[in-house]
Amino acid sequence: MRCLASIGAAVTVTALAFVLPLAAICAPFDGAVAAPAYVETPYFEEAVKKGELPPVAERVPAEPLVVDMAAHGRRTGKPGGDILTLAGKARDLRYLSSMAYSRLVGYDANLDLKPDILASVDDVDDRIFTLHIRKGHKWSDGQPFTAEDFRYWWDDVALNKELSPAGPPMFMLVEGQRPVFTVINDHTVRYEWQKPNPRFLPMLAGPRDPLIYRPAHYMKQFHSKYSDPEALAQAAARAKLKSWAALHNRMDDMFDGSNPDIPTLGPWKVITAGPANRFIFQRNPYYHRVDTAGHQLPYIDRIIVDMSSPGLFAAKANAGEVDFLARGLTTADIPVLKQGEKAHGYRTLLWPIARGSQVALYPNLTVNDPVWRKLNRDVRFRRALSLGIDRRTINNALFFGLGTEGNDTVREGSRLFEPEYRTEYGTYDPDRANALLDEIGLTERRGDGTRLLPDGRPLEIVVEVDGDTGMAVDTLQLISEFWREIGVRLFIKPQDINVLRNRAYAGLPVMVANYGLDNAIPTPGMSPAELAPVFQDNYAWPKWGQYIETKGKNGEACDLEAARQLLDLYNQWLSTADRKRQAEIWHEMLANRTDQQWSIGTVADALQPIVLRAGLTNFPDKALYSWEPTSLVGVYRIDEIFWDKPERRVAEAQ
Repeated sequence: MRCLASIGAAVTVTALAFVLPLAAICAPFDGAVAAPAYVETPYFEEAVKKGELPPVAERVPAEPLVVDMAAHGRRTGKPGGDILTLAGKARDLRYLSSMAYSRLVGYDANLDLKPDILASVDDVDDRIFTLHIRKGHKWSDGQPFTAEDFRYWWDDVALNKELSPAGPPMFMLVEGQRPVFTVINDHTVRYEWQKPNPRFLPMLAGPRDPLIYRPAHYMKQFHSKYSDPEALAQAAARAKLKSWAALHNRMDDMFDGSNPDIPTLGPWKVITAGPANRFIFQRNPYYHRVDTAGHQLPYIDRIIVDMSSPGLFAAKANAGEVDFLARGLTTADIPVLKQGEKAHGYRTLLWPIARGSQVALYPNLTVNDPVWRKLNRDVRFRRALSLGIDRRTINNALFFGLGTEGNDTVREGSRLFEPEYRTEYGTYDPDRANALLDEIGLTERRGDGTRLLPDGRPLEIVVEVDGDTGMAVDTLQLISEFWREIGVRLFIKPQDINVLRNRAYAGLPVMVANYGLDNAIPTPGMSPAELAPVFQDNYAWPKWGQYIETKGKNGEACDLEAARQLLDLYNQWLSTADRKRQAEIWHEMLANRTDQQWSIGTVADALQPIVLRAGLTNFPDKALYSWEPTSLVGVYRIDEIFWDKPERRVAEAQ
């Protein structure tokens, strides 16, 4: 049995569920920090005096997560102040949920899994997971957080055909089978599968929280099992919805920030109802994390999000109008951001983006056109296209020469990195590229040197791309010049991302340009699904992924041997709890990816600018930025950020 444990504290653990031996015994860890004497949060002092809130000692769990700031190189902070940031639209508020990063179990900065909301997790062979809830933990409205909240989600939401027509999410199924869910007591629940489910804990720690619990005391008023169906029908009609289920789903929003009434367990809670030009997130009075000085986290009282056109983000940051901003800024914004630093009192941090490649090309192996399908499936063609790209020129022209050139793969620093994953077929060799194209039989050319396809058409590749990704368009313009030298013409087709996805699902694009691997810093215990043809939104094989996702109802079965090997390896990873074997599987899949060039990488480690107001403390100067697994900046714990001097709190929160 393995145990992720927190005995009333943030326990220092160097090896957790992903690396502990199978025979490890769940036991208290050394170094547990005792709960301190609590200090009332200034923001709530008046409410406590009036009796509107209980004192902090009664608000935090009996077993809080105690954070020793000094132990991980940070300062004990001072509560108070606001942070002003920007979002392009109300729907982007969801990214604050990712960055605030409060999870049942979560990754730390070293990408080790640790308990967060939960007190501990017992894990038997990745098959039986027992979740222990912190005693005395409460929702943001003061109601107890208990096993009933897990039961409600499982029995009344995930298994309710009207609320979840497709059934429980895929990560809750093993070979199509559900777990046996058991409520042990008010503070303990168990999920038991017949075979290993290594996806379970990593999914709970992901950037898009699957939220396998709900505030049952709040949501039951919208559920036909617990409320009068006629009253619910009338409420749905008033909201211009067709059913109680639609009403329930609208109110059941713990991630997007659209319902200010639903309670949360996170550090801040939205208190603004949309539509609005400014959304305010206020600190959660019942948050479960405290520091060793007795201050309840988060340190920051409010996060204020102003709506703005993304095209103005850099200009507003340059003018000193934000305290913190990351998402929405790009590498191209760095010069203008640097210009405003001294005059407006902020710093521009530059973090490497942990993607496999900032721009990757995806030859569509399931394209409808039979000539292009055959050519895209020829590994020599994919290798030739990769060898025909001068990545050094792209790096110097678009990435200030600071990027990492090569394939779309895991980055150096990952526990799974090998140099050849980046370099094989990932260097500029136009002579070798030409030889491969000749070997395929593409020797006929028209007058301008463009090769001809077997059916006589010119070898002109239309690369479809999201029109909002300027970096991708700029990269493709350079690649078009390189490929001209090997007899291949490239034409760029920018379009709306939703249109592009639908075209890909229908088998229309010959090739798509998009971001590379989302998770380029994986550990063996993280799912390698991104490497296998199991998702339709992978532009290399949308129809194969569609076939898997729809259980054979749509799309096409994978019929290419090298890709079927990836499916087999992925299924092997899903069926084992052996961490050594999981690492071996990852390496086999990464080697296959490099050899087959399913996606063609360009340059990785683009720089993500992060604007940080002078005076904001406890935020890393250098770290990795990614969606998965760092949840943008979430694993670096923005609930620990504070203003080091009150006069530096500049967010205009009037």
